[in-house]
Amino acid sequence: MDRRQLLATALWASWAARAAAHDRDADTILFNGRLITMDDAQPNATAMAIKGNRIMAVGGDDVRGLAGKATRMIDLKGACVVPGFIDCHNHPIGEVLLYETLVGNPFEVEFVTIQSIIDKLKAKAAQTPPGYWVEGFFHDDTKLKDGRQLTVDDLDKVSTTHPVMVRHRGGHTVFVNSHALALAGINANTPDPPGGTIDRLPDGRRSGRLTDNAIELVARHGQRPRIDAAEKAKRARAGIAHISAAFSRYGLTSVHHQGGDLAAIQDVRAAGQLTHRVSYEAWGPMVDQMIAAGLKTGFGDDWIRLGATAEHTADGSFSERTMALSTPYAGRTPPYYGNVTEPQDVLDAWVEKVVRAGIQPNIHANGDVAIDMALTAFERAQAKLAVKDLRPKITHCTLVNASILKRMAALGAVPAPFTSYAYYNSDKFGFYGADRMANAMAFRDFLDAGIKVCAGSDFFPGPFAPLMGIQGMVTRTGWNGETWGANQRVSVLEAIRINSLHGAWAAREEAIKGSLTAGKLADYVVVAEDLTSIKPDRIKDVPIQETVVDGRSQYRA
Repeated sequence: MDRRQLLATALWASWAARAAAHDRDADTILFNGRLITMDDAQPNATAMAIKGNRIMAVGGDDVRGLAGKATRMIDLKGACVVPGFIDCHNHPIGEVLLYETLVGNPFEVEFVTIQSIIDKLKAKAAQTPPGYWVEGFFHDDTKLKDGRQLTVDDLDKVSTTHPVMVRHRGGHTVFVNSHALALAGINANTPDPPGGTIDRLPDGRRSGRLTDNAIELVARHGQRPRIDAAEKAKRARAGIAHISAAFSRYGLTSVHHQGGDLAAIQDVRAAGQLTHRVSYEAWGPMVDQMIAAGLKTGFGDDWIRLGATAEHTADGSFSERTMALSTPYAGRTPPYYGNVTEPQDVLDAWVEKVVRAGIQPNIHANGDVAIDMALTAFERAQAKLAVKDLRPKITHCTLVNASILKRMAALGAVPAPFTSYAYYNSDKFGFYGADRMANAMAFRDFLDAGIKVCAGSDFFPGPFAPLMGIQGMVTRTGWNGETWGANQRVSVLEAIRINSLHGAWAAREEAIKGSLTAGKLADYVVVAEDLTSIKPDRIKDVPIQETVVDGRSQYRA
């Protein structure tokens, strides 16, 4: 080997050594903080190193030894770091937030007047041709200063030449005017359809309120503006980018999307505007397309992956008092048990179809009757197909009992109960009473039964703020100071686990996310205070300082 070869070899060895040393250097090190890891092998830490999009190390002062010359050192100054929050049930309707008339507050508790709703919709009607729908969104019937329900008489003040619809944020009831009822041919003698109701005022007239399967009776009439394909795609992209940024502001790093425009999600990702990970839960026709194409749950990558199905609806709503109960609602004559929206044999066939295709089933079931139906469908499919580790999902899974808990544990079912409701919707709990609320949103019972319960905000019906959800889960005390179902309280650490590691488990992603563990994706949230050391009734107001996904800051206060 001549001198030039020796020099080249030496230079190569020197470069390789420097490169190897650089590979051992962390890109970012966070230190001097309180890390709540959700990793049972190391539940607490003060420092964490990030390399690329992965967590490199978690520990104490020793982690700082991974710093190199180019490492970014972040002094947390006592701030708290938790795994990125995961919302396992969300309707990400960014387009509605941007382009529709909002008659209620999507994110916080806020009371409005009926007159304010009328005024907003009048302004919309003034810009809308006669015969076309005038619609309002995010209505909450218990957040009215008037202290009464919206009626057909109120909405007749908006217009007599437009069909008018106010959509309850719960998604299972609407309020319409006389013109909308007339277009649908609904009169005093129209019977309730199966799985829905057409309500009446005390004087016997139609009130304008329709529930569940009755909504389609009016929704299919009237005209709506036609938007061309280019504008529709543009709005879809804008909506996804808008809601993604909002998720990051509140600390969400992964969200289970109930349907939506998958192409728009991909476009927003390609444009660098998708700031959260998506578990995409497909609705009916798309589920059939997945089956035809042989696509199964899990197809995709760490940013966009096909998850369970979207919620297949078996009953009505908790917040709108239409969920299917085994005992009747109080104060209703004739006795009313809520709405079962699909018979057992149809539900059984649907579950078997998707399970046979390798797709994780997901059923919307609020009341104990509907949860029983969902479990029966899962059990029958499992008896036929014997799928290993099925993890069937029950969205909401609100009202449970000992038998339901036992069956869920045996199946490995995944409940995704409301999280923010304990705080936001406490003004509705009185409709159900103390006995039912002691068994509703039963996070304590789920954990005690060994069930990996996850968090489902159900936005738009409920706010998606994880810290609001955690506060409600820990205190069971609402905005109005009322405490319901105190027996279902969980600890702060348990609530964080439900909102992180259990969310990962629900989507079969526990190996790559859900805890601050070396080797997992670098998804985490920095909050200003240690959530375990403050008064629980302050949790929802703790500032989110930073949300990090894939090792990159997606939001910084």
